[in-house]
Amino acid sequence: MGERKLEDGRQSHMKHPSIKDPAILIVILFLAAVGAIIGVQLITSLGISANTSIVGAVFAMILARIPLRQLIKFRSIHSQNLVQTAISAATFGAASSLILPIGIPYVLGMEQLIIPLFIGVILAMFVDALLLYKFFDTKVFPAKEAWPPGIATAEAIKAGDEGGKRAKYLLSGIGIGIVGSIFKIPMSAFGVAFIGNIWALSMFGIGLLVSSYSPAVFGLNLDDYYVPHGFMIGAGVVALVQVLVLIFKKNKQSSKKEEVYQVKSTKEIGQGFGYGFVAYATISIIMAAAGGLYTHMSPVMMIGFILFAAIAAFAHELIVGIAAMHAGWFPAFAVALITLIIGILIGFPIEALAMLAGFSACTGVAFADMGYDLKTGFMLRGNGKDPHFEKEGRRHQLFAAIVGFSVAAVIVLFTFHHYFSQGLVPPINHVYAATIQSGVSSDIAVHLMLWAIPGGLLQLVGGSSKQLGILFSTGLLLTNALAGWAVLIGIIIRIIVLKYAPKQEQNMTIMAAGIIAGDAIYSFLSSIVKIGK
Repeated sequence: MGERKLEDGRQSHMKHPSIKDPAILIVILFLAAVGAIIGVQLITSLGISANTSIVGAVFAMILARIPLRQLIKFRSIHSQNLVQTAISAATFGAASSLILPIGIPYVLGMEQLIIPLFIGVILAMFVDALLLYKFFDTKVFPAKEAWPPGIATAEAIKAGDEGGKRAKYLLSGIGIGIVGSIFKIPMSAFGVAFIGNIWALSMFGIGLLVSSYSPAVFGLNLDDYYVPHGFMIGAGVVALVQVLVLIFKKNKQSSKKEEVYQVKSTKEIGQGFGYGFVAYATISIIMAAAGGLYTHMSPVMMIGFILFAAIAAFAHELIVGIAAMHAGWFPAFAVALITLIIGILIGFPIEALAMLAGFSACTGVAFADMGYDLKTGFMLRGNGKDPHFEKEGRRHQLFAAIVGFSVAAVIVLFTFHHYFSQGLVPPINHVYAATIQSGVSSDIAVHLMLWAIPGGLLQLVGGSSKQLGILFSTGLLLTNALAGWAVLIGIIIRIIVLKYAPKQEQNMTIMAAGIIAGDAIYSFLSSIVKIGK
C-alpha cells in the first residue's frame, strides 16, 4: 500500500485516521465494551487479565475484508492500531486498574470505601496513561526498547497488511506459541527472550529460577524472609535516583541529539514528574476526603498518608513500567503488596491501608499497557522516521485509549455489585485483606532493609540501561520455574543465531513476535472456554 513505501519514509502528507470518524468510533466503542466485559470476567473468575490487543487487530483486519464502503478504512494499519489500542486499554483498565482495587475494601467489609476508592482509581488510571504518553520516547522509556507485546501486535498487523515472507514467519511463530501453550509452557517468556535486552532478561530468568528452586536447593522459601520484597525496594529506590539523575543531568550534546532523533526530549520527563506528583497527591486528598479518612488520622498522619501514597504511586509506576518495557511481564500486584507492607509498618489505620492497597494496585497497569500500544504504533508509523506523523499518530492513540478507559469505567460501575454479590472477587484481594488484618512485625522491617542493600547494589551495577536489579527482583516476585527456563533457553538460542546467522535477526524477531501472539491468543481463547464451562 502507498502508506508503506514513501520517499525517505516520510508520511506527513498523510492524514492519520481519527476516532472522530463515526465508523471507527462505533467499532472502538463496541470492542471496548466487549474487552472490558471480558477483562472483568477473567479477573474475577480466574484471577488473570488477557492481552486483547491481537484480538482487536484481527477483528479490524476482518472488517477490512467486508465489501462495504464504510469498512474500507480499516484496511489502514493505522486504523487497526487505533482499534487494538482501545480494546487493550478497556480490558486492562476494567480488570486490573478498576475492579481489582475496589474489591479490597469489599473483602474487608468496608463497602463504604468502594465508591471513594473507585473515584480515585479512575482518576489514577487516566493519569497513568497520560504520564506514559508524556514519558514515552524519552531516555527513561525509549521507544526503541522492546515493549514485547507491542512488537507482537505490530508484527501481526504488518503481516496481515503485507503478507509474503513476513506473514510466513509470523504464522510459524503463532503456531509454535499455541502448541507450546497447550503443553503449559510459558511461550510469551520464550518469545520475549528474542526481543528484549539480553542482560535484563538474563537477570529476569535467573530471578525466576532462584525463587522457584530455593526451597528445594537451600531449604528455604524466600518469601518467608521477604527477600524478593526487600530486593525490589532497594532496586526501586536506586532506579528512582537514576531517573532523577537523567532528568537533571546537564548534557547539551545529549539534549541536541534527542531533539533530532526523538519526538520528545528529556525535559518532558521533568515536567511529567512534576505534573504527576501533583496529580497523585490531589487524588490522594480526594480519596481521603471522600472516604472520611480524616476521622481516623491526625493532621500529621493525614499529610503523611497523602505524600506516601503519591510517592508510592510514582515508584510503583516506574518499576512496573521498566519491567514491562524490558520483559513484557510486570509484578504489579506484588509491588503493591510491598507498598502495603510499608504502609502497615508506618502505622496507617486499617481504612487508610485499604485505600492505599487499592490505589497502589491500580497505578502502573494502564501505564504499561499504554507503553505496549504506543510501541505498536511507533513501529507501524515507521519507527519515528517522520516526527510529525509520529506525534500525530501518538495523539490519536491517546484519544483511542481514553475512550477505552472511559468505557471500562462505565462497565465496572454497572457490574461490580453483580460480581461481588456472587462472591466473584479477584483472588489477589484476599491476600491484600489478609495482610492488612494480620499486620506485620518489626522482624519483617529488618528483613526488608537487609535485602534492600543487595537489590540496590545490583541495580546500581547494571545502570539505568540494563536494569539488572529491577528485572532480577521481578523474577523473584513472580516465581515461575518454566518461565525462567524458557527465557534462558531462548537467550541461548538467540546468541547462537546472532553469532552464526546474523542475517536472520529480523526473521527471528518476527517469529518471536508470533510466538508471543500465539501464546496470547491461546490464553485468551482457553480462558473464554473455562468461563463458559
